[in-house]
Amino acid sequence: MMERTLAIVKPDGVKNRVAGQVISRIEKEGFRIVAMRLHHLSRAEAEGFYAVHRERPFFKDLVAFMTSGPVVLMCLERDGAIVHWRETMGATDPAKAAEGTIRKQLATNIEQNTVHGSDAPATAAFELGWFFRGSELG
Repeated sequence: MMERTLAIVKPDGVKNRVAGQVISRIEKEGFRIVAMRLHHLSRAEAEGFYAVHRERPFFKDLVAFMTSGPVVLMCLERDGAIVHWRETMGATDPAKAAEGTIRKQLATNIEQNTVHGSDAPATAAFELGWFFRGSELG
């Protein structure tokens, strides 16, 4: 089933100059990039985006990290986009990620893990709506 998901190259990926490698991998995996832009998240944007984690001990560090530099925001589309993108990214902790995944190859640690992806259709709808206007998603 054709679906869409949000993908983010996080500040560490942009800082480490691997955004192009991530985008290349996205295209090789058969995704269509529907929308893409470089953006520096404000504190309010990051806090709202990660509101589900507000009560968790890592929330403040996560917000600080995600606002520490620009990110690349993308809307990706393909059959089974959500599951396929999550498999392509690998486990949140790069030390536990499967060989060949983006996080295994490019991420530094569990906190600076290079990429983000939606985990479910409802999450993808919220996340895409958080960063893109409907007209940008055609």
